[in-house]
Amino acid sequence: MPNRLAHETSPYLLQHADNPVDWWPWSAEAFDEARERGVPVLLSVGYSSCHWCHVMAHESFEDADTAAFLNAHFVNIKVDREERPDIDAVYMEAVQAATGQGGWPMTVFLTPDAEPFYFGTYFPPEPRHGMPSFQQVADGVRRAWTDRRGEVAEVAGKIVRDLADRQLSFGADEMPGEDELAQALLGLTRDYDASRGGFGGAPKFPPSMVVEFLLRHYARTGSEGALQMAADTCERMARGGIYDQLGGGFARYSVDREWVVPHFEKMLYDNALLCRVYAHLWRATGSDLARRVALETADFMVRELRTNEGGFASALDADSEDAATGKHVEGAYYVWTPEQLREVLGDADAELAATYFGVTEEGTFEEGASVLQLPEAPGVVADAERLSSIRERLLAARSQRPAPGRDDKVVAAWNGLAVAALAEVGAYFDRPDLVAAAVGAGDLLVRLHMDDKARLSRTSKDGQVGANAGVLEDYADVAEGFLALASVTGEGVWLEFAGFLLDHVLGQFVDPESGSLYDTAADAEQLIRRPQDPTDNAVPSGWTAAAGALLSYAAQTGAEPHRLAAERALGVVKGLAPRAPRFIGNGLAVAEAALDGPREVAVIGEVGGDLHRTALLGAAPGAVVAVGPAGGDEFPLLAGREQPAAYVCRRFVCDAPTTDPGELAAKLSG
Repeated sequence: MPNRLAHETSPYLLQHADNPVDWWPWSAEAFDEARERGVPVLLSVGYSSCHWCHVMAHESFEDADTAAFLNAHFVNIKVDREERPDIDAVYMEAVQAATGQGGWPMTVFLTPDAEPFYFGTYFPPEPRHGMPSFQQVADGVRRAWTDRRGEVAEVAGKIVRDLADRQLSFGADEMPGEDELAQALLGLTRDYDASRGGFGGAPKFPPSMVVEFLLRHYARTGSEGALQMAADTCERMARGGIYDQLGGGFARYSVDREWVVPHFEKMLYDNALLCRVYAHLWRATGSDLARRVALETADFMVRELRTNEGGFASALDADSEDAATGKHVEGAYYVWTPEQLREVLGDADAELAATYFGVTEEGTFEEGASVLQLPEAPGVVADAERLSSIRERLLAARSQRPAPGRDDKVVAAWNGLAVAALAEVGAYFDRPDLVAAAVGAGDLLVRLHMDDKARLSRTSKDGQVGANAGVLEDYADVAEGFLALASVTGEGVWLEFAGFLLDHVLGQFVDPESGSLYDTAADAEQLIRRPQDPTDNAVPSGWTAAAGALLSYAAQTGAEPHRLAAERALGVVKGLAPRAPRFIGNGLAVAEAALDGPREVAVIGEVGGDLHRTALLGAAPGAVVAVGPAGGDEFPLLAGREQPAAYVCRRFVCDAPTTDPGELAAKLSG
């Protein structure tokens, strides 16, 4: 019999709707139930494409005996971290403070007042590797609650007080300058893996925001070292197993330092961010590889993640059914053995494919299978037509395998990132279909996710908007997407929509005293702590994403409050840039734009014409573009400009107008 999750819209919650555990969604009613029964709360947080979330669900939450114990002694709450990043952030901070590590599934035991007192992540069904079983943990919590209630309350109260006392150092009242950005570059150089690309060791995550900073730093300063780190990292990732060599698109991360074996889930946010990064790398270098990867990643998003309503789904699972065994295993859809290559390609082409894609008899993954890569194989000589045929046949054969599940939830922030990427890539490479896909997703965000007061809802699914309010990253990333659409399409309405969202940021998310930003609105549900994090995670921090959108909007409109708010928000980057540059990459990229101006480009002329395209391809960090006919009123930057030409302004000073694309390119070269 379905539990209380049966009517939720989250695919992750729906995956647990038939569990014997009597799950509640996060709600005041759940905590009221805990108070009335006098029992603690089990809070379980995960997301639909999380491999170990599925494992724990199968081992424990689908087990009748475990469920009976949980139902008898706890009120059990299940949360989708992608729907409620605020809840996830607050309790993850507690988990990390208490244990020194975090991750998902996240398992937290709470008092009926939502105060945490015991933490963990994955717990196995039997004791192993020094970990207690989940049953042991749950029984230990039950006994502590029954026998030592006062001690539990004291621990919970201390944890909440400690969280409240964890104040961020906001750095300074002013933006970072040349010195801080130079120190950040030096810090990144120290962490850089010169032989493999990327930063740090295993597991290795795509450093999208850091690469964007490196490209902008190169554009502004000419630093060849910054460009080299960006280009080499992008090439290593594109040649590795983290990139889908047949279908395009990137997996979440690599479990090794060499980018060979990925954690196979594909997230919308990774692909949107990387699609844009590779397009910007091509813009800086003309790299054929960067161009190919940007386009293939854009095509992957449109082909495999676009929903019927025009938005983009959140993720593809890591796991899928292995056709040979019938079991759901990680990577089954993507990996190949030499024998499988021969079955599809025949002996001669299979031999070439094995060498070209790095498929070995021993395998690079599990059970003798290999993840496809593009190693630099000496002596591989093949014409492009033959390799294209091999790819097409392998992709066709792979499409017959059981496909990974898709999380159809549309997340506002991640769709904003996709809108920006697709709009730019479509404009750069003359792909109006990609621009149209970006416009379609933008339309969905306005039509379904924005209400008449420009408040955003975090998610929707199948055209039904979710109940959860948007958080700061939603407002910031959707505004960023709308600003990109405005520059590409010449339609000023997107600038207006961005302004509505950013006005809401100023009114609901900014601390008027310090200029810092909160992750949740002032009128949002009050948790045990109001989350506030300026550092990047898998996506840009809402704090610095908002700074970037505010800065661009101010450049487009001359809005002084927005410019001032952006500059005050960047004070945190001044403090963190020298100490933790890998974790403030987006803030560093925004700071580069602020240091450069950013430049304001007004094009009186045709949308998609030579001057407009040249303006969009300018590498000057964070440059904004307005385009329209003489006398047009779509954009403030066009006001009073009648002569067909391009006008470049920076810090209240304008260059002479030009009708020469080459001269315009020189003005925007960084």
